[in-house]
Amino acid sequence: MEGNKEEYIRVGTCLYKIAQQPLANGTCTLRRIPWSFGTIRQDYGKNNTPPIRKYDGFCTVPSHTDYHKEIGGFYNLYEPIDHIPSEGEFPDIMKLMHHIFGEQYELGMDYMQLLYAKPTQKLPILLLVSEERNTGKTTFLNFLKAVFEDRRQRQMCIRDSFNTNEDFRSQFNADWAGKLLIVVDEVLLCRREDSERLKNLSTAQTYKVEAKGKDRQEVNFFAKFVLCSNNELFPVIIDTGETRYWVRKIMPLESDDTNFLQKLKAQIPAFLYYLQHRALYSTKESRMWFNPTLIHTDALERIMQCNRNHTEIDLVELLRSIMECQKVDKVSFIPQDLLPLLSINGVKVELWHIRKVVKELWSLKPAPNALSYTTYQYDYSKPTKFGAVSRVGRYYTVTKEFIESLNI
Repeated sequence: MEGNKEEYIRVGTCLYKIAQQPLANGTCTLRRIPWSFGTIRQDYGKNNTPPIRKYDGFCTVPSHTDYHKEIGGFYNLYEPIDHIPSEGEFPDIMKLMHHIFGEQYELGMDYMQLLYAKPTQKLPILLLVSEERNTGKTTFLNFLKAVFEDRRQRQMCIRDSFNTNEDFRSQFNADWAGKLLIVVDEVLLCRREDSERLKNLSTAQTYKVEAKGKDRQEVNFFAKFVLCSNNELFPVIIDTGETRYWVRKIMPLESDDTNFLQKLKAQIPAFLYYLQHRALYSTKESRMWFNPTLIHTDALERIMQCNRNHTEIDLVELLRSIMECQKVDKVSFIPQDLLPLLSINGVKVELWHIRKVVKELWSLKPAPNALSYTTYQYDYSKPTKFGAVSRVGRYYTVTKEFIESLNI
């Protein structure tokens, strides 16, 4: 919208005025405000109405390199970013990228390049963790905002926090639709239902939007999640074998430059020019682009270990103890055999918990028929504390090699 010239559009049968809405931070955002033809006639007179551009409906087609406001007669709700790529240097952006991605720097550059050049490509949930202060996590989020935020401030959904609260679980979630990035400065989702929803959204192709007072509508969903947390061990529930997270442990900054963000913003055009001409370091090897082994980190492993099922940990410790004391390489059992052994150790556990670990987490198969097997029970008269006992049943067998493969 140039100067003070007022702009109107008609989408379908609805009329909108495009207006600048002032924000508390001193900036403005462009808004589409429902309008009426009667109001236009009142403002301009019957014979002096301004031009009104007409569209058949709305669509959301993201693009940063070949943007079109009108696509097939539809009004594109996605907005172009404001930066015009130009050749130049970007030393401070390189410094930030090295700090955030470390030894995975080239993969981090791929992540930024894919956001820019392939905005509909699914990408892993990027989780930045650190218990320390002044690490640059928030600076990176602000950098993402500076790169991809448009003048209407529509491309990103920014949250100061995601906790186990109604903000994340709310059914009225229309503000997520059409977003490139959903960034959160402090995340703590310790309920499984929240973590499952986050994982499902990260790979969802469509999304059912609910706005208050409106019917549910299915829209394309291409948002990527970038999360930060001060909790390095339990920010979200991540199960063993999960491949949708890219977790980076962020170290403190060596120096504190109060003008660093402004320097980053000034170098964005040169950075985008570089991304336009850079060859991708990686190739697409999964639905979230990266081969999971490339983005597996020690920080992810620590979170997965802390998220281990406590019953599983107790079972592993018990079976390992039996193998070491009895000097055997395998132990056979049915779940009922282990219940009293765990109870004597002070572990409160239900039988179904043991069955769940054995069948679902370990995917063990029982003997095809009720057969004789040797298992163990506590026997304090023996130096090893365990005594062998013969029983009959459809038993499971766990080997020492299997226990070691669990990395518990």
